[in-house]
Amino acid sequence: MNISDKIHEECAVFGVSTRKEEAAGITYNGLLTLQHRGQEGAGIAVVSRGKILYHKNLGLVSEVFSGNVLKNRLKGHIAVGHTRYSTTGSNTLENVGPFITEYLTGRIATAHNGNITNALELRKQLKGYGVDFNSSSDSEVVSALIAYHITKEQDTLKGVIKAGGYLKGAFSLVIASSENKLIAVRDPKGYRPLCIGKNSDGMAVASESCALDTCGFDFIRDVRPGEVVIIENGVITYEEVVLKNDDESDGLCIFEYIYFARHDSIIDGLSVYEARVNMGAVLAREYPVEADIVCGVPDSGLEAAIGYSMMSKIPLVPAFVKNRYIGRSFIYPTQDMRDYAVRLKLNPLRANVEGKRIVLVDDSIVRGTTSEKIVRSLKNAGAREVHMRVSSPPFRHTCHYGTDIDSPNNLIANNMSIDEICRQIGADSLGYISIEGLKEACKKCRLSFCTGCFTGHKCNVSVKKQDLEEVKE
Repeated sequence: MNISDKIHEECAVFGVSTRKEEAAGITYNGLLTLQHRGQEGAGIAVVSRGKILYHKNLGLVSEVFSGNVLKNRLKGHIAVGHTRYSTTGSNTLENVGPFITEYLTGRIATAHNGNITNALELRKQLKGYGVDFNSSSDSEVVSALIAYHITKEQDTLKGVIKAGGYLKGAFSLVIASSENKLIAVRDPKGYRPLCIGKNSDGMAVASESCALDTCGFDFIRDVRPGEVVIIENGVITYEEVVLKNDDESDGLCIFEYIYFARHDSIIDGLSVYEARVNMGAVLAREYPVEADIVCGVPDSGLEAAIGYSMMSKIPLVPAFVKNRYIGRSFIYPTQDMRDYAVRLKLNPLRANVEGKRIVLVDDSIVRGTTSEKIVRSLKNAGAREVHMRVSSPPFRHTCHYGTDIDSPNNLIANNMSIDEICRQIGADSLGYISIEGLKEACKKCRLSFCTGCFTGHKCNVSVKKQDLEEVKE
């Protein structure tokens, strides 16, 4: 049982081209920083004397890699890395990236964050050309498609651009080529983040800027929607927006600011921390309430709670002690044991909550199960009132661009009114930020937003679930 009542997006990617033979170690550190984006598997591939060497496995980054693997088996100046959370394809080793694809004149290693909505169609086409697949992941389809077009065009750049034109959906790609090229590609709508950093030894590309910071790279800029960037010997040799957004619609998934990204990242011009504090301030303006304290649900609601407290002038007080030595997933044999799972991870701080009217701030309510347990735990600890405030609008629609909600039946806001949800979770009041308020909080972002999970617009694409799962034939 996963006790987290959160949505998850698919993956993190990292790549580096450096003049030192330390690309694998740098990538390892980058993946550790991006571990929040995927905990099911991890992999690193390096370019070494025209070959691509790789190591990947199920588990956390620290579990997959040893010092011996990094030092002795993965020596090279170019590396790409990947952490996985499965949204298409099952959680098996075969589905862990990066994906290595051989073609007539070379090899590529591809790390992908996002979802390709026409992957099944592309898979069938490529099988017709004689391409074999070993996984059920759409990322392997992407890698095979790129390799096919490199061979067809007899040119790496032309092949990448050609392949990118056939991809539908969300994709941020980092590709290592046996031609000693590191290639970054972002889809033309910019659904998923991707950024570039530089130091004295080379350049790196990452899903979030926090990974550049921890690896000693200065943030330069975000990869622009539809842009292809090529890095050779630690220097950019090509950068151009070549993939076109046909209808100029949608944009960055706004959940990057709400929950997905780490709060010390900057994405497309906006600090994630600032965005979340702004959300809390908007919530305080839209849903004021008389209360004694404000508290955030660790860790997802803490920054929004700061904003709510600052705007409302209600003191910010910690209400929970978090057990940081427990993983994200729990497996329990009985329902009684499962009922205690949340409290095992988040235990109320009775001295701060007893007798208090509490504003409880969290980033989202997806299924409602965890929110109910958290509210109940506060009241069992003596809280007089619990007023829930949520820094995202009601989540009512599925998304096919890289989250793990496959059916609207799993979304409490799709099945209940706000008043019904309030009663279901046991709160004394419930307020969700408005879509307009959320956009206001994120107005410094340079891109437009995809808000389809709240509105239904653009997320209800005409694709069947079995098409997205890409069951291996």
